[in-house]
Amino acid sequence: MTAYIALIRKDPGSDFGVDFPDFPGCVTAGRTLDEARRMAGDALDLHIHGMIEDGEPIPEPSSLDAVMADAGNRDAVAFLVDTAARPARSVRVNVMLPADLVEAIDRSTTNRSRFLTDAARAKLRALA
Repeated sequence: MTAYIALIRKDPGSDFGVDFPDFPGCVTAGRTLDEARRMAGDALDLHIHGMIEDGEPIPEPSSLDAVMADAGNRDAVAFLVDTAARPARSVRVNVMLPADLVEAIDRSTTNRSRFLTDAARAKLRALA
């Protein structure tokens, strides 16, 4: 499991807001401190899963010193959020497919491995 730094902030008359310096655009909020902390884990997992699906690299967690060195973060309270959402290690496989199927796949995508991965995941979801 990997932990990332989250920053929580609260302005008068607003909910508690949470953002992740390592994941710009990953934000959430909660009416209470506890709710905001719970929502942070869900938001981080969803964000990372989306990045994985989009083929984006997942950053390594920043250090607290690096996060707090940014003057814009000094008014926030930092806390750690654990996530198990990490890209799986890729394994090279050799498969035999009909030539016409490979040609159809190649006409529909520029990334054959990604296409086959997505198709396998969709089939496994349907079987579950």
